[in-house]
Amino acid sequence: MSLLAVSNLTKRYRRGGKSITAVDDVSFHVDPGETLALAGPSGSGKSTIARLVLRLIEPDAGRIEFEGSDFLALSGATLRARRARLQMVFQDPLAAFNPRATVAHVLDDPLRIHDIASRAERPRRIAALLERVGLTADLAPRAIHEISGGQRQRVAIARAIATKPSLIVLDEAVSALDVSVRREILDLLLDLQHQEKIAYLLISHDLGVIRSVAHRIVLLDAGRIAESGNTRAVIDAPQSAIGKALLAAAPRLNRTAQDPT
Repeated sequence: MSLLAVSNLTKRYRRGGKSITAVDDVSFHVDPGETLALAGPSGSGKSTIARLVLRLIEPDAGRIEFEGSDFLALSGATLRARRARLQMVFQDPLAAFNPRATVAHVLDDPLRIHDIASRAERPRRIAALLERVGLTADLAPRAIHEISGGQRQRVAIARAIATKPSLIVLDEAVSALDVSVRREILDLLLDLQHQEKIAYLLISHDLGVIRSVAHRIVLLDAGRIAESGNTRAVIDAPQSAIGKALLAAAPRLNRTAQDPT
């Protein structure tokens, strides 16, 4: 059984009195412990799909099944509880977090909201989360705006894994980082996947990044699926016009981690 199954997902917006289809009849699945990449240029619908999957916005049509149940049918406390299993890492954690909040406060929130640890236990759990993502506990009292971009993204990953999710949505999660830091974060994500059996839905326009971490890929163009399949097969020989264009624009990425494909 798939961990996440998206069927015929459609989302429209109204702008200037006109209806614009951002996502058009999209279907895909993510299996436990795998990485599926959604790739495409700006405006292709990939980030809208991420928000639909997380139910940050609601679809106009389609079905989303998560861990064997109808995710769109959940509400209230049941939805909040299930969201602990489905987390997100954004492109810019400085925008996603209160920049004046401390690292400890950012990591305390999911532990408190989802009743994962008592107040007395939380400092120890926060220190363990920081260590798990390659940071030290003495970072906890620092403000988010005082730490580097790479450290912020590690904190964002620590926050995401705090609830022991089965799926994390990575929305351009490394695109704002320097190349060397990007490689470190990708290696961390691969290590977490191997150790914790986490699945990733990777949203990206960068085929170099995708090739280094994703098992399968879905190429999007104007809200529709243009091509999908094994990552290496699609990237090595794309059949769609958008796939060929993305490949031509992809930077070379030195892959120090094992190719997942």
